[in-house]
Amino acid sequence: MRTRLRQFGDRTFTTVSGLSVLLLTGALVVILGPLFWRGAGAVVFRGTVEFRRMQYDMHGRGNKETLNAESDQAAHVRKDAYDLLESFAAGIDTTGLQKEARRIYRQFKTQLRNKVENIAITPEEASLLKSVGKKLRNHLLEAYETTKPDEAKQSLDFVLKHAGDENLAGSVAGQFFDMARQYLQIVITVDLTRREEYGETLNEVQEIIRELLGPRPGEPLPELSQFQYGATRWDRAQLLLDRLVWNEEWVEQGSGKSLKKVRTKRAEQFAGTELAGLFPMVEQNLEKMLCPQRTFYWQYFIDDSTPGHFFGGVGPEILGTLLLTLLSMVFAVPLGVTAAGYLVECAGDSRFVRVIRTCINTLAGVPSVVFGLFGLAFFVLYLQPKLGLPKGSSILAGAMTLAALVLPVLIRASEEAIRAVPRSYKEASLALGAGKFRTFVTVTLPAAAPGILTGIILSISRAAGETAPILFTAAVALGPIPETLTQPTRTLSYGSYDIAVGDRIAALVPHQQYGMVMTLIALVLVLNLAAIIIRRRLEAKLRGQ
Repeated sequence: MRTRLRQFGDRTFTTVSGLSVLLLTGALVVILGPLFWRGAGAVVFRGTVEFRRMQYDMHGRGNKETLNAESDQAAHVRKDAYDLLESFAAGIDTTGLQKEARRIYRQFKTQLRNKVENIAITPEEASLLKSVGKKLRNHLLEAYETTKPDEAKQSLDFVLKHAGDENLAGSVAGQFFDMARQYLQIVITVDLTRREEYGETLNEVQEIIRELLGPRPGEPLPELSQFQYGATRWDRAQLLLDRLVWNEEWVEQGSGKSLKKVRTKRAEQFAGTELAGLFPMVEQNLEKMLCPQRTFYWQYFIDDSTPGHFFGGVGPEILGTLLLTLLSMVFAVPLGVTAAGYLVECAGDSRFVRVIRTCINTLAGVPSVVFGLFGLAFFVLYLQPKLGLPKGSSILAGAMTLAALVLPVLIRASEEAIRAVPRSYKEASLALGAGKFRTFVTVTLPAAAPGILTGIILSISRAAGETAPILFTAAVALGPIPETLTQPTRTLSYGSYDIAVGDRIAALVPHQQYGMVMTLIALVLVLNLAAIIIRRRLEAKLRGQ
């Protein structure tokens, strides 16, 4: 009976253990799977002609002739959309038309003055023509300013009645008639009473078109790189297209009820106007406008990023993370192993040693932000100036802070590894005449190395992923690649934190944040894998294999 119960208990324990492993594996897949999937979007995606142009401008990558051919083809398709938008905008915001009318009148007066000087006309004729030109200008301005269609048509008709005047033929004033004809078409198709309403929506449409297709050819380029190009990724273009085609508003459903989001087609807002054709035009020809291609952007792992992480990669962040992590291990491993060796081999089990062990265990559970504040107060503000180094965040201060953070874990892991070494190893070494120190260095330490490496693996994972300790001591969101250890650096963990908490620009391109987190996890896995391989080789060597 007891044997059966024991067998049943063994099978139950084995089953529960297997299910636990499967559950843990499933949890990792559920958590990391979507993260890696979305993070991979920073490297593998459909890049547009704007992306290829940005890569060529910033890094000289790609073929110039091919890029120019693609850009010309895209510009040809985009031209109709630009012209349609510009034509409609001229009737809504008439400020430019008014300035143009005034400019033409000034140029017309100069032309009349030159004719008088050349005795082509008399001063009286010039004065009469000047009066006519002034009336044409004023009626045009009245047409541009009014929101009443009938008044606008009357003013435009007055201008067009003078189109056959032979005295104005061939003069600059002839441009008044072209402007009147163009605006008359706008008055016929656009409800001028809704000009203010159209203007607000039109500004939003123009902004989306600028984000989607970039600045129009001939326009001065903005200083910020994120505004110099259109949508560089097809997924980003799809989001902008949805914003262009659909208008979202939060509408009240009644007293005491919550707001409801309502989506309406923008084409319906501009129904009856020439702009209504813009939205289906862009929707049907977006691929021709942006020329998307499957792209493998492996340079993401070496490229620098633009301000706000809108474009570019995480090269400086990877470098900074590696520097801080490896340098912290350089500080922590010798101290941790030495302290563990002393506590196990020399300290005994006195009350003072028990207090020290309690303090080490307590430090292992202290929140990381406390270590960050300690690093700021001691390393940054006190120690660096004492050593003649500049006061401020630095890689050196961050690495020492991370070393203090992982030191308790490293000491405890090293203690257990040293205790696990069979006592017979030490006795054999001492029996052969070796001293205690030599026995520890040549026998105990190599035998404990696999266990110590386990502690190092745990320490690397924590040091690489921590944000709070380096927040005050080493990390910056933007900055040049550091040239010395006394300068601050960008890191993957802090970069992801910065995007998440306040970078409005980077929030527009979430693949950058997912890519940064994916890179951090991959980097930690690579470092851990390297340490695991070293540990296995040491174990094999100790077994004589």
